[in-house]
Amino acid sequence: MSLPVKQHWKIAVLDMYEGVPNEGMRCIREILAEYGARNGLQLEVHEFEVRRQQQVPDLSYDIYISTGGPGSPVESEGSEWEKVYFGLVNGLMQWNSAQTPKKPMLFICHSFQLMCRYFQLGEVCRRKSPAFGVFPVHKVNAGVKENSFRLLPDPFYIVDSRFWQVISLRQDKMEAMGAAVLAIEKERPHVPLERAVMAIRFTPQFLGTQFHPEADAAGMRKYLLEEEKKAHVIRHYGEEKYTDMLEQLTDPEKIMLTHNRLIPTFLNDIIYDPSVTHILQSTLQPK
Repeated sequence: MSLPVKQHWKIAVLDMYEGVPNEGMRCIREILAEYGARNGLQLEVHEFEVRRQQQVPDLSYDIYISTGGPGSPVESEGSEWEKVYFGLVNGLMQWNSAQTPKKPMLFICHSFQLMCRYFQLGEVCRRKSPAFGVFPVHKVNAGVKENSFRLLPDPFYIVDSRFWQVISLRQDKMEAMGAAVLAIEKERPHVPLERAVMAIRFTPQFLGTQFHPEADAAGMRKYLLEEEKKAHVIRHYGEEKYTDMLEQLTDPEKIMLTHNRLIPTFLNDIIYDPSVTHILQSTLQPK
């Protein structure tokens, strides 16, 4: 790996949890702290409470991470906090179209759903039943080529926690903005439902995941041991699957592999390889 472009990096974390207790913010803080310490970098991390306080960063940051969160990604349309949030998104898109260095942004779960709705890329709708647990996801062609996914196997394991999904993609919209699907849900032959999209490269600088790449075994175990979550998994997947999920948390090749590799690789490609933007741009042009 080459030397970093610079030692000091400003990172904005957009907290979308609306004050709801969660493990996501802890995991993101820990990943960033460990990454900075391991690489001898000065990561200046600022957090912004988007939904309650309408806080968003300005354009002076190097890297932006927008978290998951509770509630409907549809019913908030037109809200004041969304206007502020998408104002930032548009500002970053304008910056990236005309200026350098580029400013990448990672959109996680709820933020991913918001972006799909905002760009009108597909149908954002409620699932027939909530998804919660540890599941495999499968790369598609663009996912195999995706820089941030290159250290992950196929399939790779993720933490899924959502009532909503993105399906029925509009290929015209996808092609117009040069977006590419990277991963989809596992195949379920016994379920006559469309497989949901699990990751999209929206633009050369914007990456979104429906799942939680920051999730770790400790946080997932905490959730799975809650009586409500345990009952949900057993009701929908059976007690054997519940036991299997707990056992998977001890497997370093499952969710901890995703935790340890996806976001750090995303950061590596920004901090150590400035050519990544041009590589992605050349591979994502509409056909």
